[in-house]
Amino acid sequence: MNNDITKQGPTGNDSPFERIKRINDAGNEYWSSRDFSQILGYSDYRNFEQVIKKAKKACFNSGHRIEDHFVDITEMVDIGSGAQRPINSVYMSRYACYLIVQNADPGKEIVALGQTYFAVQTRKQEISEQQVEDDRRLLLRREMKVHNVRLAGAAKEAGVVKASDYAIFQNHGYMGLYGGLTAQDIHKKKRLKKGQQILNHMGSTELAANLFRATQTEEKLRRDNIKGKEKANRTHREVGRKVRQTIKELGGTMPENLPVAEDIKKLETKRRKELRDKSD
Repeated sequence: MNNDITKQGPTGNDSPFERIKRINDAGNEYWSSRDFSQILGYSDYRNFEQVIKKAKKACFNSGHRIEDHFVDITEMVDIGSGAQRPINSVYMSRYACYLIVQNADPGKEIVALGQTYFAVQTRKQEISEQQVEDDRRLLLRREMKVHNVRLAGAAKEAGVVKASDYAIFQNHGYMGLYGGLTAQDIHKKKRLKKGQQILNHMGSTELAANLFRATQTEEKLRRDNIKGKEKANRTHREVGRKVRQTIKELGGTMPENLPVAEDIKKLETKRRKELRDKSD
């Protein structure tokens, strides 16, 4: 949820939670904690602020960035005769609202309604986001296969010929990108089982980082006409290290700390089945 939020009118949907939903200039939905507290029947906003604190804590504990879902702002409200005064408020994402109703007074009937509503809506959003992530993974994994072949070709031209030498070459790339971890170390850290390939269990963010490592190493080997196994290894490790530094500068999560994803082979099988079902 972005900070560039501007107040707009509520929607006309039947749910009371939809009626107080707002849309910012970028087309993103959000809810005001002031509106939300009234819908949930909190006559004293200070009591509702305690609910917000609990929801923020739950957001943090679930691994989400609080600022992505809760934006503290100051709203101006009318107090009569054209005068206004500032009040503290929070602009909240749909996920934040879900956490709010989970931490609100369960004795309020409207809270129970909200728990059902936001559980369903949040699940719908999760499914949609997962479909996007699945599509990205499938695309990036296919690209990774193509560019690993190209990288192997460039490495061979540089003098990395034997399979054992290429395994060492690949490890140097991983060590650069993963802060010194070899492929075996990554496999162990990710708690993958024997026979499970690292690349097949990467999410789209981790795959993208590795794809960048592979493409840039291939180009550098050819552009700089690198010759010799040792020089090729150093080049691969240097490129991996620079990709890692870029991730760090951008405030991203280091690849070794990214979550393990479902085996992409299962995802490919599921997609093929979906295509067959549609064609029947």
